[in-house]
Amino acid sequence: MLSPERARLLGRIGAHRLHATHDSRDVTAPARASFLACFERAVDPAGELTPEERGRRAGHARRAHFLQLALRSADLRRARREGASE
Repeated sequence: MLSPERARLLGRIGAHRLHATHDSRDVTAPARASFLACFERAVDPAGELTPEERGRRAGHARRAHFLQLALRSADLRRARREGASE
């Protein structure tokens, strides 16, 4: 059985080998497409919008998602900073 440290190191080695022999964009393209499609499904679950309108709304949904992540991250950093100063 692999220790967690050894498994992590073997994973990192494999990732570096993969990215040394393949374009990273090609390797991650299916994952990126799936991630972006989730925003389109969220704004148009019934598939009734035109592709242009679906894309426009999905873009806003994606930006809102990342802004929410940024806000949570800032709140956590602020809370840690305030907790450390007490």
